[in-house]
Amino acid sequence: MTEYIDVDVRPILRAGGEPFSVIMSALESLKPAQGLRLYATFKPIPLFAVMADKGFVHSEQPLDAGEWEVLFTPAATKQATVSSAAAAVDDWPEPAVKLDNRDLDPPEPMVRILAAAEKLGPGETLSALLRREPVFLFPQLEKRGFRWLGGFTPDGSTYELTVRAPA
Repeated sequence: MTEYIDVDVRPILRAGGEPFSVIMSALESLKPAQGLRLYATFKPIPLFAVMADKGFVHSEQPLDAGEWEVLFTPAATKQATVSSAAAAVDDWPEPAVKLDNRDLDPPEPMVRILAAAEKLGPGETLSALLRREPVFLFPQLEKRGFRWLGGFTPDGSTYELTVRAPA
């Protein structure tokens, strides 16, 4: 199980400051297999790519008043961007459908994934390869009751997404 170090940058952001150096300093102090729990006044989407480049995957959860809690987990622990009700990837069946959407322009990857997901049987999964993290897809999956796991490959060139149908 990953141990997380808490970094609350909300006071810095509320004061109009830039918390990037605080986050990077905390990151440098992590021990192997430790993660970072970040609290921010907004969903820090630009930070997701930076952290992926440093070998971390993320999961985010909205808090009250538009604030966010984001867990950054070392990719080596096999955790990933996870929907709020997700289980460990080891508990998921092999994908029934595999999609390679890396050569498609938005919104086609999202359209293809949603269409394929709707055809899955209860508890079945699909996997998809993408050029970027599908941030606009996640709310659509959640609204339809799907769970997901995802993260960038170690070289950062491909986002691997697994979607699981409701059981």
